[in-house]
Amino acid sequence: LTYLRTKIEGIMRDLFRDRPNGYIESIKRGQAVMSYLNGQMVYGEGSIQERTEKLVVAMDAADAVIIGAGAGLSTSAGFTYSGERFERYFFDFAEEYGITDIYSGGFFPFPNDETRWAWWARAIYYNRYIKAPKPVYENLLKVVNGKDYFVVTTNVDHQFQRAGFDKKRLFYTQGDFGLFQSEDGKDGITFDNEVWVNRAMEAQGFIRDDSGEFDVPSDKSIKMQIPSELIPVMPTTGGPVTNNLRADGTFVEDGGWRDASARYSDFLRRHENMNVLFLELGVGANTPVIIKFPFWQMAITNNNSTYACVNYGEAFCPSELEERSICISSDIGDVLETILQF
Repeated sequence: LTYLRTKIEGIMRDLFRDRPNGYIESIKRGQAVMSYLNGQMVYGEGSIQERTEKLVVAMDAADAVIIGAGAGLSTSAGFTYSGERFERYFFDFAEEYGITDIYSGGFFPFPNDETRWAWWARAIYYNRYIKAPKPVYENLLKVVNGKDYFVVTTNVDHQFQRAGFDKKRLFYTQGDFGLFQSEDGKDGITFDNEVWVNRAMEAQGFIRDDSGEFDVPSDKSIKMQIPSELIPVMPTTGGPVTNNLRADGTFVEDGGWRDASARYSDFLRRHENMNVLFLELGVGANTPVIIKFPFWQMAITNNNSTYACVNYGEAFCPSELEERSICISSDIGDVLETILQF
């Protein structure tokens, strides 16, 4: 078995060694841009309506639209990690452990694997296997309909594909809530977890509502553990698994990830120096070197491009882009609905 795993790892390294890597290329761009910024940020001028009209004009004129999507896009679509959603589906964990939101709960030191994986089954299900409460992703698809587009995103909730975006025009840089991998990641293998998630939700006592989605029963009689035999393991070795989310060096960049990374690199190469709209949606300061900084660098070095940032409370750009930028501090869903009215 050890020999087989070593052989697989070697084959995968040889297979992917010479392919373009859009992820690494983007990080290098993001690091490079910091060396020639003067440090001054601008926030744009005009009303929200005027800026939105400017964005419509830029999109109509663009040869291609490159969408960079962060957590703010899913927040606008209703995928919030605290508040009503958390209180509805994780109330028992909040009461028992004092957890206050879905994000921080992922780092909580649960007492055993049965409890830890009960938590993760819920977190995965309600952030991956249901439709977003608001049609923000669907409206974004309508906005770019007919355009040559590509999406690079740090989101892991699969909402672009659920909304109908072309899978071959998507690059999920940080992984997918719908995949498991081995804890050490050395075998380079990922596998789908939907069947397991459904079984784990049922084991906790969740029931399906009229729409087919899992919900808390009226008497709130759900469990905070799953049976020991339901703890997920690798189908190849029976070893422990973890989520395919980028947290450290064990993250598995599988064949699908590398295909998407290469397609992103190719899309950027083919549209270099063309009239490109870099449309940044809901990207914050958590991982700016993946989307925000590379978008700044590519826009600064391409005089034919326009940089647009739509992000409530965080819409800004370097002064070097002041003449070719559109910064809209507003809810993304509201902006998309306005665009569709033109």
